[in-house]
Amino acid sequence: MENWLFWLIIIILLTVIEVATINLVSVWFVASAIIALILSFFVDSFFVQSLVFVVGGLIIMVITRPMLLKTFGKRNTKTNTDRIIGMIGIVTEDIKKNHVGEVKVDGKKWSAISDTPIKKDDTVIIEEIVGVKLRVRKEDE
Repeated sequence: MENWLFWLIIIILLTVIEVATINLVSVWFVASAIIALILSFFVDSFFVQSLVFVVGGLIIMVITRPMLLKTFGKRNTKTNTDRIIGMIGIVTEDIKKNHVGEVKVDGKKWSAISDTPIKKDDTVIIEEIVGVKLRVRKEDE
């Protein structure tokens, strides 16, 4: 197989991986594979091409990754679950201090925690969402 064809296949495979993961996994090596592809037309040594691919990919990653993560990475995605904050719910399982109970709010059951014990059938106000649990307080407090 011609070296340029090998690098073209690597570019296509790495591009497919990057598109499938969208986590900035292989984008740097796509760039270094393009450089190795171009180099394959001028240098016959597959070892030199491979060395440029690996070292080039690592250098590109070290230089550009922090900037790309700052620009595109770690974004807080809001969901419509935030709308239940402030709503009133009904306790369906007792909530004890340091033990998870259950609250029904907006037609859905949620695990719930509270700083104070709350009995079943009491009404509560949703204060915040902590992970997958609701932090609630008794309505009359």
